[in-house]
Amino acid sequence: MFLPGTCPAQVAPSNINLRRILDTVAVSAKAGVLVSEGAQPPNQMLSGPIKDPFIVPNTKRIWGVAAVHAGAYTASMIMLNQVWYADFERSKMHTINDWPEWFQVDKAGHAWTAYQISRASMATWAWAGMPHKQRVWLGGTMGFVFQTVIEVQDGYSAEWGWSWGDIAANTAGSALFIAQELGWKEQRISFKLGAHTVYYPNDAAATQRADALFGTRLPERILKDYNGQTYWVSANLKSFFKNSKLPPWLNIAVGYGAHGMLGAYGNAWADEATGVYNDLSYIARRRQFYLAPDVDFTKIRTHSKFLRSVFFCLNAFKMPSPTLVLSQGKLRVQGLYF
Repeated sequence: MFLPGTCPAQVAPSNINLRRILDTVAVSAKAGVLVSEGAQPPNQMLSGPIKDPFIVPNTKRIWGVAAVHAGAYTASMIMLNQVWYADFERSKMHTINDWPEWFQVDKAGHAWTAYQISRASMATWAWAGMPHKQRVWLGGTMGFVFQTVIEVQDGYSAEWGWSWGDIAANTAGSALFIAQELGWKEQRISFKLGAHTVYYPNDAAATQRADALFGTRLPERILKDYNGQTYWVSANLKSFFKNSKLPPWLNIAVGYGAHGMLGAYGNAWADEATGVYNDLSYIARRRQFYLAPDVDFTKIRTHSKFLRSVFFCLNAFKMPSPTLVLSQGKLRVQGLYF
């Protein structure tokens, strides 16, 4: 940087440093006002996260965010205890190898949960004015920490146990988020969930088994029934091809799921209470792979803070769309798939 009418050699180093310091102070002050008012810098008003490097932490907001983290964590632990653990006996800490269970759909669920908790946590620290690297590591590790505490609860439950496979999945979910933030300062590849209910109206035995395993209420089914869950890796095309004329919101997504699972390993089991052997092996268990267009809702331009928040939440889920399905070696097109 040099003044008009001079060359670099004619400008004293002290003057250069002074000018840079004044410029930095001016920009920092401007950014601090924007952050303290809960707004974004002018170049980020339409959409996307705050990327201005001159962010001044807001102490009140930081304490508020910390309190929200603590409250949300406590509430979620109480809810999980009622849904998952209340009906089962406690035991000594023990480990299990559950990697082969449920065609690893449950492991995809662990990774998705860790990724989304990390994403949400970092967004709250950004709102509080936390500098980028600090909020990446603080928020990004929250998904792993949260899931690890749940794993401890599993370890003391007679029904489950500490699973190193779950820990690996939790690590992968948080790592996917952290690596993109450190490398690109954005999430070019989103990890999304699609879910739908699965019922067996023409098979009483299958219906009874599904109700016993996955519950009868809609929230239970969405949470517990791995047959109705699809996990998607959704890549934003414009982020990888900056000079293209592609719409900034257009994604291409690859999904994974499984169907026909009425048990962790198979569809035959002995009833613990009666000793009666049940065999539903005629219901085929199958992995399924998907390819579909998707939308990155955070790339939709809007001036509304409310809509930006809505789009941020929606981006955790795959938009229903026409989908190419690969199942049991056969390809088919499904008109609308979640």
